[in-house]
Amino acid sequence: MNDAIAKALLLMVLGMGVVFAFLSLLVVIMNLLAKVLPRLAFLMPDPEPPKPKARPAPPADGAVALAIAAALRRAGRL
Repeated sequence: MNDAIAKALLLMVLGMGVVFAFLSLLVVIMNLLAKVLPRLAFLMPDPEPPKPKARPAPPADGAVALAIAAALRRAGRL
């Protein structure tokens, strides 16, 4: 049983070592890219946001009142 436990511990240490090395390499690469990519930003400029569309002017109060009166008259309430 002692041999099986030793093999299991060795496998665990090797696996955790590989994962730790990969994560350390990932952190180094990310820090390097954080310094390099801003210098290359001119190659891919951000697109300009779309211009807002002009909204039509709201109708005058008199036109709204006239439309309401016409609707009420058509409905037979006025």
